[in-house]
Amino acid sequence: MTSSLQDRVVAAGFAAGWTLLPYLPKKPTAAAFRAVADRAWRRREPSVRRLERNLARVTGLGEDSAELRALSRAGMRSYLRYFHEIFLLPKMDRAEVVRRTHVTGAENIFDTVAAGRGVVLALPHMGNWDQSGAWLTGSGYTFTTVAERLKPESLYRRYVAFRESLGMEVLPLTGGAGHNFGTLAQRVRKGGIVCLPAERDLTKNGVKVEFFGATTQVPVGPALLAVKTGAALLPAILWFEGDDWGLRIHEEVPVPTEGTLQERTAAVAQSLVTVFEKGIAEHPEDWHMLQRLWLEDLK
Repeated sequence: MTSSLQDRVVAAGFAAGWTLLPYLPKKPTAAAFRAVADRAWRRREPSVRRLERNLARVTGLGEDSAELRALSRAGMRSYLRYFHEIFLLPKMDRAEVVRRTHVTGAENIFDTVAAGRGVVLALPHMGNWDQSGAWLTGSGYTFTTVAERLKPESLYRRYVAFRESLGMEVLPLTGGAGHNFGTLAQRVRKGGIVCLPAERDLTKNGVKVEFFGATTQVPVGPALLAVKTGAALLPAILWFEGDDWGLRIHEEVPVPTEGTLQERTAAVAQSLVTVFEKGIAEHPEDWHMLQRLWLEDLK
């Protein structure tokens, strides 16, 4: 199958998911997604092997150990649960989403916004980040985020429409007006909320940090926004909690008062991923990192 044809098939699958799944019985469709996860896991597809290598670094488990294999199976099931849930979210009652989201530290967002100060929520790729966005909008708070430019364009547009239906303002990571940082800065300077994934750099212009004992690059945006605008940078950790969702909003990452802009931004980014390390270590099965992350793995 050619890459172009494969892209169209994927786009058609997503379109069918958003169109049909909300009207089908939930238990059988959830079981089907688990079966897809288990099939990929049994075949040890490249994405599964990459997940296992990443989890081995996080947990210290041996790459050929039974414990790591069990963890990667749980990880693949968690990953496919995310996709199952995003197809259901647009039709879910928002009050139900809020009720089933078990949140610690919500006041770190609400009190900051009430004081007229902007917030940058930074999160790793864990649990269901779209559901957490639905919790936030369902709690009465709009926010702005940035989306990866998926291929084909039709899939990207559907993802944007999906997130906008949940109440998010979505800016393209690439291919837009080219003023994303300025727009995000404007939002938080006016006391708004920005939510950004923050442990995988897609631009190749990130800042280097030490993450689980090795060097990687993370997006510079969250830390730079905090340094340049004075917005509160709040790390968020997400996980699945039974049939519900867990969410912890950590306290503000401090911004150094001394040093160059580059030094201060790097220090904030390092403090941010240190919080991520603890959250990922506590819920490794819900960290959906099926790509190369550390610089030594990119060689």
